[in-house]
Amino acid sequence: MVDGRCMKCKTNREMKDAKEVVMKNKMKAMKGTCPKCGTKMFRIIGKA
Repeated sequence: MVDGRCMKCKTNREMKDAKEVVMKNKMKAMKGTCPKCGTKMFRIIGKA
């Protein structure tokens, strides 16, 4: 699992249903949801 910061809970948590995506500028990122509140989470990983 990948951890990220939930902006609603203001804490670091592990993402639920995390998926790797490639942004327009060719950088890799992870998208998922907060397991506690269900808010979308996003974390930039680095170069593709």
